[in-house]
Amino acid sequence: MLLAAGRGERMRPLTDHTPKPLLEVGGKPLIVWHIERLARVGLTELVINHAHLGQQIETLLGDGKQFGVSIQYSDEGKALETAGGIAYALHLLGNAPFAVINSDIYCEYDFTQLPARATKLKPNGDMAHLVLVNNPEQHPKGDFGLNNGRVTESAPKLTFSGIGIYSPTLFQHIARGAIAPLAPLLREQIALGKISGEHYSGRWVDVGTPQRLQLLDNALRTPHNTTHV
Repeated sequence: MLLAAGRGERMRPLTDHTPKPLLEVGGKPLIVWHIERLARVGLTELVINHAHLGQQIETLLGDGKQFGVSIQYSDEGKALETAGGIAYALHLLGNAPFAVINSDIYCEYDFTQLPARATKLKPNGDMAHLVLVNNPEQHPKGDFGLNNGRVTESAPKLTFSGIGIYSPTLFQHIARGAIAPLAPLLREQIALGKISGEHYSGRWVDVGTPQRLQLLDNALRTPHNTTHV
């Protein structure tokens, strides 16, 4: 599942007329970078949620055939936040663990690892597996700790990348159409010791401001550019 329903308030005025996942870096929309990477490793059954200017997303991406994938859409109308959006789309996601990726990040994480991580969830009784990254300048305190492959609340903390694998049962108590953030659900399961994690130290950018969008665009257009993004 690719999350694409956010309003992108900090990206205004760019997002007044263009949904954030369709903003371009390196000559293509943010969400297309993800779709192409997923297609290359054989992950071709995609669900994309949307709300703000969502019809533009459907118009551009269509059924996904042009990228070698199959896309189904979950039109929320009004954004339901992360957990609410996932719960709203459960009927499209099936009964097995699934990956969820924020469309407004740029990341070179190896998606070939996702199926194996998902397979391990059920035998472990885990509810989620999170990919954590080094804390960016704008988020120095991080989100979660990591100890021997388990996500904790202990310091030092890393930042949640926006890439995770989830058991559908994590969302079963959220009423369809309810607005629900993800963090409280995760913290509840972390306290129970039911979330695994890993530390990814490659390129990852939270494209949260027009300035960071421009820096990333410059870096991607100049392959040997060492600009910090």
